[in-house]
Amino acid sequence: MQTRPGTLQLAALPPLSLYVHLPWCLKKCPYCDFNSHEMRVAQLPEQRYIEALMTDLETALPLVWGRTVRSIFLGGGTPSLFSPDAIERLLGGIRARLPLEAGCEITIEANPGTFEIDRFRAYRGAGVTRLSVGVQSFNDDSLRALGRVHDRAQALAAVQEAAQVFDTFNLDIMYALPGQTLEDLQEDMASALAMAAPHISIYHLTIEPNTYFAKFPPKIPEDDSAYDMLDLITEMTGQAGLQRYEVSAYARQGHRCHHNLNYWHFGDYLGLGAGAHSKLSFAHRIVRQVRHREPALYMQKALEGRSLAQETQVSRTDLPFEFMLNALRLKDGFQLQQFSERTGLPISAIEKSLLEAESRGWIERDLATVRPSRRGFDFLNDLQLLFLPPPDRAQGQP
Repeated sequence: MQTRPGTLQLAALPPLSLYVHLPWCLKKCPYCDFNSHEMRVAQLPEQRYIEALMTDLETALPLVWGRTVRSIFLGGGTPSLFSPDAIERLLGGIRARLPLEAGCEITIEANPGTFEIDRFRAYRGAGVTRLSVGVQSFNDDSLRALGRVHDRAQALAAVQEAAQVFDTFNLDIMYALPGQTLEDLQEDMASALAMAAPHISIYHLTIEPNTYFAKFPPKIPEDDSAYDMLDLITEMTGQAGLQRYEVSAYARQGHRCHHNLNYWHFGDYLGLGAGAHSKLSFAHRIVRQVRHREPALYMQKALEGRSLAQETQVSRTDLPFEFMLNALRLKDGFQLQQFSERTGLPISAIEKSLLEAESRGWIERDLATVRPSRRGFDFLNDLQLLFLPPPDRAQGQP
């Protein structure tokens, strides 16, 4: 595939990350639209799934031959349902097949409801360097409304253990929750910041299609209240020494997530596992892949060397929007040179849209850099839509 003639001219390939999807959960949350499947721990097909992942990786090796991996992210689902021994086998198998950069960041997502004392320490021993804890809230009423399997006490215990074991870790916090007040959110953030979390990811609860909440929508705060909540979050994190470096990410100096930064800088990633997505660059083309979504089918197909459900080439006309969809999420924006390096397109391909964004006060730029303004952050979706191909843009604009 990568040897066929293409229309792009990429002088060099971007950094490469590896994403591994572990799709099982104890319970499907009512707001979740991720590819996750309920399963009790005793039913997890750990060995077969890891065998499928390794066969999948071996099949994909020709596409990334000679490239080093800068970060690994084990996402889900609830990856912490997998035993530390299984995670060690998984990471050992990856190391045996792919070269990792020195200091490669290796993150695993964990939920307090699957927390056991010393389990995080065992993940650290298996090679994990960073933990992402899906707390969502420290308020028991909010946790029940979100259908979470843990309570406040379990959340606090999990975060305390994470802080003792890992040099860097992340907390996921949600806001604009059913029945949540500004005072409730302030208490949640105070709890998170009291744990000295060096990185916090903040997400507005959204009602996604094909979820329980879509069928039975809860009453959530109005938009004005949600904006007040976000202002409070930014104020409290700033006072605690965490800087907002991306729309939904706040971090202390030296604790930004390298894996997500590679996404936002339009780097490459190879996705393994049920429903995993990949974005891979070659000298003359950029392709996207999707693996089979249902876990049993994925395992069957992957072990046969046929894990892909879909593969498409990103067209030249779609590349500006795909790049901007990621890069404009960053507070510091991007280097204009990076746009050309990562897309193979000239700056002229986005100049008209940049001028329009600038006229609306949504970006700030100089000869080398483009960054979203504060107003641009507030209207990020509208800003990103400016870079759609003209017919799509006309349909997509509000």
